[in-house]
Amino acid sequence: MADTYQHEPPYTVGVIVGSTAASSINRRLAKALIKLAPEDLQCSFIEIDQLGLYDRDLDASYPPEALAFKEAISSSDAILFVTPEYNRSIPGALKNAIDWASRPYGQNALSRKPVGMAGTSPGGIGTAVAQQHLKAIMSFCNAPLMNDVEVYVQYQEGMVDDNDDVTIDSTKEFLTDFMQRYDDFVRRVLTVVPQNR
Repeated sequence: MADTYQHEPPYTVGVIVGSTAASSINRRLAKALIKLAPEDLQCSFIEIDQLGLYDRDLDASYPPEALAFKEAISSSDAILFVTPEYNRSIPGALKNAIDWASRPYGQNALSRKPVGMAGTSPGGIGTAVAQQHLKAIMSFCNAPLMNDVEVYVQYQEGMVDDNDDVTIDSTKEFLTDFMQRYDDFVRRVLTVVPQNR
């Protein structure tokens, strides 16, 4: 059985962007969220673009990039997904990354990790359907989910500037509140749910 631990803040947050595109508006949103995060949340990106397709034949000998990805999740106190919506679901690259993180059976790096999610899209429903699919996947992965604030942002050109600042006051206020509530959620989960290391 893995060792368990509890600790006080600051907490490390692994931020996973569902798109691998350099021009991703969700990466822009993620950078803005990191900038709005309370001091107790130390956020850094966990990248998914170097992962090959998950193959169960490799469960006994994970490739180095998959091991590094899984270790980055394991060493984080919490995970924040920021994802676009592709064809009414999450991008294939993100699902693939989750498969690497959660396999093989009994070695799920996402288990017990407090998870928040957000997303932006030019469309009016702003990634709502993708996030519902992601919530179902995270539930199966035994990851506690933050549900009281849902972040489905309709993207507008210039909404986040080149300094990663949100330029629309009402959106900035909403996202600041989200990150504060995410901080509270992470704190509650890590207080009552011992984490595997």
